[in-house]
Amino acid sequence: MPVTRLLALGNDILADDAFGIRVAGEARRLFGGQMDVVESSEAGMALLDHVQNCDKLIVVDTVVTGQAAPGTITVLRNEEFQTVPGGSPHYVGLFEALQLAGKLGLHAPEEVTIITVEAADTFTVGGSMTAAVEAAMAPVLDIISGQYTQPPLSPPSSQSGGTGD
Repeated sequence: MPVTRLLALGNDILADDAFGIRVAGEARRLFGGQMDVVESSEAGMALLDHVQNCDKLIVVDTVVTGQAAPGTITVLRNEEFQTVPGGSPHYVGLFEALQLAGKLGLHAPEEVTIITVEAADTFTVGGSMTAAVEAAMAPVLDIISGQYTQPPLSPPSSQSGGTGD
């Protein structure tokens, strides 16, 4: 049976950066044991453990581009990724971890979807998520549900999960 993994990235004590962690909690409630849900605040080589041994990988994280309004959702799929040539051998990010898994012959996902939400505040320690980012929770869960082949156990909640408030 194919394995779908949700990899939710973030830090639950840093305002909007808690978004991925909050999505993971809600996804566990919605999908039960039907989807492998992993949350992580790790980066670099540590991501290698999270991107292998699954057939489909859905990644949720916040970004700060300054080019979109806070709460803006962007969805990227494998065919839309571009690898920047000449990356540093000392820096391994998500894309490099995916490539490395493949080159090492590890079971890397054939299908990858990255869902990002533009953040407003990723620096306030202990701060709540901003309203715009909080409002992206239900739409992101709907996107995850659409990426997953089986329906969720219950519809996504538009209410706050209560953590990080």
